[in-house]
Amino acid sequence: MRRRIVGALAAVAAAPSLLQPRPAEAQTAAQGFPGKPIRWIVPFPPGGPTDGFSRGAAQKLSEVVGQPVIVENVPGAGASIGMERVARAAPDGYTIGLATTGTHAINPHLYGTRLPHDTSRDFTPLTLAVRYVNVLVVNPKLGIDSVGDLVAYAKANPDKVTFGSAGNGSSNHLSGEVLKMVTGAPMQHVPYRGSAPALADVIAGNITFMFDILITAMPSAQAGRVKALAVTSERRSPYAASVPTMAESGVKGFSEAGSDLWFGIVGPAGIPKPVVQKLNESLIIGMRSAEMRQRISAAGFELWTSTPDEFARVIREDRDRWGPIVRASGAKVD
Repeated sequence: MRRRIVGALAAVAAAPSLLQPRPAEAQTAAQGFPGKPIRWIVPFPPGGPTDGFSRGAAQKLSEVVGQPVIVENVPGAGASIGMERVARAAPDGYTIGLATTGTHAINPHLYGTRLPHDTSRDFTPLTLAVRYVNVLVVNPKLGIDSVGDLVAYAKANPDKVTFGSAGNGSSNHLSGEVLKMVTGAPMQHVPYRGSAPALADVIAGNITFMFDILITAMPSAQAGRVKALAVTSERRSPYAASVPTMAESGVKGFSEAGSDLWFGIVGPAGIPKPVVQKLNESLIIGMRSAEMRQRISAAGFELWTSTPDEFARVIREDRDRWGPIVRASGAKVD
């Protein structure tokens, strides 16, 4: 009996293919992929920039792979509910989702142990998609014409300067915290339930300034309802070429702390490499199409595609970059 048990264990050890798929099997599965519709999870409500981008990209992916790509909005808890849905899906390539700087670089610090997934371990990065920037806007009636003016005004009036955001821990909240951190200027954060009401209060003069994305802030700037002072990126945005960077405005170190923001596409951990490669190639083909380039440009985004490994590196580096900012801000989950 003992010899039979030892022999059986040796047979299993000598045949690892019994315990995991053979590489050839994974390759064969990829050749037939996709054989059914793909689900694309957006961890935000319908109607916003993440939803608009996803619906266009999903349509182009569908055209490339020849299968329907169904967009499903799963909002809530700072996008962590939708991301958890992606992380717990079967790792077969049929469930993917939109990731952002917020979901993968900020939320791990904002939620800590309350976040039900690990953004490095529980996902398969597929490709980056776009990069975008925030722009600092102020109420024009204040007579503030530069970031330097704003900082000087805040230091001279330590109880008067307030900045709005889409909520505690949002990227535009943390852009404000970076400004506080690198300038030492006293500024009071006022969280809102979304960027739109915050921008409305900047226009009304109820708060001093905010950071917002170009597609919503620049129309108000062009109409004279707010004044755009600087973009958060290392270089000027092609969609707001007349607006200087923080460095050009005399605020050194801003872009190193937190500048470019991004969208990317991920799946659950463990997707076979041949399927990952096919999704990466198909997504990039779709996003580089003329229609998607036009949609991306109209939203004030810049196309930014990558290999899966490059995307994984960006996630790691940005998690490290945003951690000190979240801790310094004292941001807590609403």
